[in-house]
Amino acid sequence: MEYSFSDSAVARYDELAGASGNGAVDGQTWQDLLLAPYLRAVGEGASIFGRQMLYRRLRRGASVAAADRVRALLTDVGARERLATQLAPLRKASAEVSESLFVPVTDAVVQTESPLPPVPRWSAWLWLVPVAFLASVAASFFWLAALVPAVVLSLVLMAIQIAFHSRVQRWSAISEALQLQLYAHSQQADAPGAGQAAQLRSKLARNAFTTAPGVTEYADWVMLANLKHYFATRRLVRGHAAFLRESFELVAGHDADLALARHLSTQAQWCWAEEGWEQEVQLRAVRHPLLPDAQALDLELDGKSAFISGQNGIGKSTLLRTVGLNLLAARAFGFCYAEAAHVPNLPVYASMQNEDALDGGESLYQSELRRAHELLALAKAPQRAVFIIDEIFRGTNHLESVSAAAAVLEQLAGRGTVLVSSHNVVLAQLLELCCEPLLVQKRAARLVLTPGVLAETNGLTLLAQSGFDASIEQRARDVYKRLSGRLLPA
Repeated sequence: MEYSFSDSAVARYDELAGASGNGAVDGQTWQDLLLAPYLRAVGEGASIFGRQMLYRRLRRGASVAAADRVRALLTDVGARERLATQLAPLRKASAEVSESLFVPVTDAVVQTESPLPPVPRWSAWLWLVPVAFLASVAASFFWLAALVPAVVLSLVLMAIQIAFHSRVQRWSAISEALQLQLYAHSQQADAPGAGQAAQLRSKLARNAFTTAPGVTEYADWVMLANLKHYFATRRLVRGHAAFLRESFELVAGHDADLALARHLSTQAQWCWAEEGWEQEVQLRAVRHPLLPDAQALDLELDGKSAFISGQNGIGKSTLLRTVGLNLLAARAFGFCYAEAAHVPNLPVYASMQNEDALDGGESLYQSELRRAHELLALAKAPQRAVFIIDEIFRGTNHLESVSAAAAVLEQLAGRGTVLVSSHNVVLAQLLELCCEPLLVQKRAARLVLTPGVLAETNGLTLLAQSGFDASIEQRARDVYKRLSGRLLPA
């Protein structure tokens, strides 16, 4: 049986393992670039271990060695099939184990402790309760008064089971998942610690006699076998926490590598990304992997940011998401969904879906201001970043929107690479020193980016095509001419 896990469970390992890499993807970027559905697509068929590692790589980037392992699996089908067989039991795990292995940290430090508290000292004397119960039951055959302590002790046994039932059940799922992890580790004979993994797995398993049909209930309720195993295995995990963390990362890393190789083998178009300098973005025939009918396009930036304009509905937002996702895929996994890619290994931050929050008393413009403040703070990091921005400051009037956008975008472009899309095409002139103007157009059923700014808008045309009354359309065009200064004098 394969179990499903919540997004928060998938994210747990990354939250606990501490900071690493060259800047983590923040929460709004994760939502704006639709990285959750992308991660599910990439991790299809992977266990909770592999999905947790994929999540961490997508959030923080990965080493070159990880991409090399995926390359090797893609070229060696036999090795891929053997690894799939070795890791298949991981998909039976019904619990995530990182919370029992990793101590929460706020920076990249070596974890030396276990998150599990010490086993209480009184647990060492737990065996006395069932022994006393059995002794009183035996004595009652010869001395009727012994029934009293026998009844009292049976109630004590019942109370102990009730008090620890939920904790034992939760730990049982974690212990079984750890055994699956250690089994997968032990099956990789050339992996460091494979022999130790096999030994530790056997120690975590329950005694075969206590799990035999018809015996388990008596062993648990009378002899407290489940509770003894609970304390013994927690003591064991606590004592071997460092090795179990290494085992987790090895097994999870291999499962993630296998998932990526499996994913790439199903893709019609992809390439290994080459790392460019920090202000170089070259993507040829790039596409979005979640859109099967997505139109490929070319993007080339060399030293400047880009202001992108285009008619309503032509696909500007999809373009931005395509570029952002491919940049993150290159940083995390080493590949892009393109014919060729030359991209920087930099953090990516997005601002695309700001909304008002009635429950928090925050208007749309306030949420946009908050996000702009966050991006400016991120831009102060020592290394540069890529900023993906769609329709900045649409929550206020035209003049204030353009003025605030120009000020913020100039600052961001001075500290990173900005890809911004806006219907306020006047921004192109205000940002001409730092942003190259690019126009999105459709030619021969394909989107192309050409130098320039949108000259003919289609907002009023769409209004007419949407079934509005002709008087509304005419009035809208009259107002548009007046505001544009084109109304001829009477």
